[in-house]
Amino acid sequence: MEILENRSDWESTFNAGWLAHFHATGETKWDLYNRPDNKEAPAGKGIDLSRSRLLLISSAGGYLRDSQEPFDAPDLLGDYSIRTFPVGTDPAAIAFAHDHFDHTAVNEDQQVLLPLAHLRDLVAEAVIGELAPSVVNFMGYQPVINRVLDETIPAIVAAAKAEKVDGALLVPS
Repeated sequence: MEILENRSDWESTFNAGWLAHFHATGETKWDLYNRPDNKEAPAGKGIDLSRSRLLLISSAGGYLRDSQEPFDAPDLLGDYSIRTFPVGTDPAAIAFAHDHFDHTAVNEDQQVLLPLAHLRDLVAEAVIGELAPSVVNFMGYQPVINRVLDETIPAIVAAAKAEKVDGALLVPS
């Protein structure tokens, strides 16, 4: 199953519409944006969470303030890279570089986008077998879907394979 059905059709419409307008004017004119519309969701087989290693993935743009480059949040074409950091990282060491959501809630409580304490509680209660040693973050504002498919998703999959996970929890921003 393809991650994006009819990718070439989407890409042609996107390039001739939204992207052409952006390049001509510098405007992000969202009424021109053709949103991907799969008829079937890509999925795999189910897992028993109580016997599984789970990877937390967040699209909040989280990074380690003192040791990692922030995401390029102001770029109107998006940032397609990922950042990883240890699951036990002190929340005070994490910053969020993402200009496309209201940071009020995450600034009050990081658990809304990085629910690490809640997940550790679920491990302690044996609902989840274990957490992967790292957390994966990306900036969720990524309008160029072919870059998501060719850059972001392969980087996340590589990180998941390196962590030897059975499943993942995606917390969108």
